[in-house]
Amino acid sequence: MTETGNKKPRGHILVVDDEVELMRALCESLTDEGFEVQGLSDPALAPDALRENECDVLLSDLMMPGTDGIQLLRKCLEIDPHLVGVIMTGQGTIQTAVEAMKAGAFDYILKPFRLQQVMPVLDRALEVRRLRVENIRLRRFVQRLTFESERYRIVGSSPAVRKIVQMIEKVAPTNAGVLVRGPSGTGKELIARAIHGNSARRDKPLVTVNCATLQESLLESELFGHERGAFTGADRTKPGLFEVAEGGTLFVDEVAEMAPALQAKLLRVLEDGHYRRVGSTQEKRADVRVIAATNKPLEAEQAAGRFREDLFFRLNVISITLPPLKERREDIPELIAHFLHTRQVGRGLMTVDPTARAALCSYDWPGNIRELANVLERAQILAEGTTITPDDLPETVLASRAAVPGAEPQPPVATSPDDLDRMERYHVADVLRRHGGNKVQAAKALGVSRRTLYRLIEKHRLAAESE
Repeated sequence: MTETGNKKPRGHILVVDDEVELMRALCESLTDEGFEVQGLSDPALAPDALRENECDVLLSDLMMPGTDGIQLLRKCLEIDPHLVGVIMTGQGTIQTAVEAMKAGAFDYILKPFRLQQVMPVLDRALEVRRLRVENIRLRRFVQRLTFESERYRIVGSSPAVRKIVQMIEKVAPTNAGVLVRGPSGTGKELIARAIHGNSARRDKPLVTVNCATLQESLLESELFGHERGAFTGADRTKPGLFEVAEGGTLFVDEVAEMAPALQAKLLRVLEDGHYRRVGSTQEKRADVRVIAATNKPLEAEQAAGRFREDLFFRLNVISITLPPLKERREDIPELIAHFLHTRQVGRGLMTVDPTARAALCSYDWPGNIRELANVLERAQILAEGTTITPDDLPETVLASRAAVPGAEPQPPVATSPDDLDRMERYHVADVLRRHGGNKVQAAKALGVSRRTLYRLIEKHRLAAESE
């Protein structure tokens, strides 16, 4: 194993090539580039080397005595399924590329090559490795999350969702207050439920209040309670939501709509836990975690004098921002499947045909996730059978669909390694297009697993064709 000094290596590479001089030269060059490298001329030693030392990327020759790079990659993936394989080959054919991809290779490099050609491939491979490991860790955490029901599960695997899950992972075990920000319909209450459900307070109540739905006097009474005779109509003593939520969590939605006088009372509770019922002189103390949410920019509200600066800073200790749905379109297919499963309307599980799915994925969703859920509920009601078609979608959704493409592009001709890569991209994109973005059917047509197809989509940035 070649060390790179005290500096953290860019990644761990296992180079396997029976051409000893080439293998040694490649190892030296990659070490100079900041990688930690182990080189082997005997492929039979690679599985044991992988068991003994963690490796990010396997860089293997295709043709070697007793085995080949594809067979070796299959053996190594059995040891580490998240290993990223790159095949070096002098046989630049589509058949070679397809065989390598079927075996689980991320990419291939044509011999002879220069180091400048290898580096971008390794950088991409290391990024894939990082994402695989991160996704596994996040999936394991999400699997550990406690949800009230499947209906309230966090859905999506986009970078934005991964970041939100990481924040929940960090903040849920603490007692810190949280400010959840984002447009209406993005799932702010869902985040509050996830934080509460995975905190030490999960066995106590989660109570919600929307500041936009109540007048100032009614909201004060709702939050802090009131004594009998405190105002006209107060014929009995009523505990407030801070009392109801004792030991648990209070979710204050649309906090920017709270009147300034009431903001001061909320600030006092956040600062020292003390409050009074309306009409009472007796102090009460609350042990309640407050999670607030808003769809307004509180900085602008503060600058305009509509929101207290001290309350803003008190609420904004931990901030989680939810993006609009149009900024995380890659999550739409998962959300569609989730809502069809958890919000069935009077019949069995329904599916969405490719044309309707394309329209759903291309629409901007000004109402965000809430609007998507409502559109799918409407579509289930209107659908004639068990498949949702464009006829079941609103005109606003259909109007956003991209124009129908014209003549299909002609496949490129391979005259160089770059052309070979473009041929592979064209072939995968063409199969996805012909199967309407259905990945199960496309994988069967290509003769690869769905896992391998997802790698090809990621490699060639084919998200649009796969929707």
